Amino acid sequence: MANWKTMTRHLGTLRQWHWVSSAICLVGLALFAFTGITLNHAAIIPTNPVITELERDVPADILAAIDPVPEGDAPLPDALRDWLSDELSVNVRPGLDGEWGDGELYLSIPRPGGDAWLSLDLEDGFLVYERTDRGWISYLNDLHKGRDTGVAWSWFIDIFAVACFLFSITGLVLLMRDAPTRPATWPSVALGLVIPLLLIILFVH
Repeated sequence: MANWKTMTRHLGTLRQWHWVSSAICLVGLALFAFTGITLNHAAIIPTNPVITELERDVPADILAAIDPVPEGDAPLPDALRDWLSDELSVNVRPGLDGEWGDGELYLSIPRPGGDAWLSLDLEDGFLVYERTDRGWISYLNDLHKGRDTGVAWSWFIDIFAVACFLFSITGLVLLMRDAPTRPATWPSVALGLVIPLLLIILFVH
């Protein structure tokens, strides 16, 4: 009797882990399933990039704050980063290096769903900024790949993967419990292994 109660308690805990992990994974699984399809058919999904170009004269006091002028790859001074955020709504994350040299700053600003760059003449303060937006499908596809999404999203992908693994393992254990009364359990699980394995062997070269 004690062993039965212990087993029942463990199964109850297992079910709880299973449904909690499934709840955590629900939206993420839907997102990654959808973007799996869009990535697989990226060549036939039309995209209409929208290019925005801005030109501004950087104030003299902001230019004066760039002293000494860096050489090679170096981050932007805080004063310039703040001005870009306030004036152009361009958010340059700390630690993103620009290319300094020959009296010019060039900065590539990668982002999911597009890209951007800016060029600043350090002599006269003339700045050119260009942003390309490839649409929300491209944005979601880049989230799927973790492309230029930053550290926080990278952590989310790792934690999400652990939750999916936990969801799968607890589901497998629950299947093992129910398999004796459900004859189709293991053939169904085997199909999930055999079908992709056959496709890889026969068609993926």
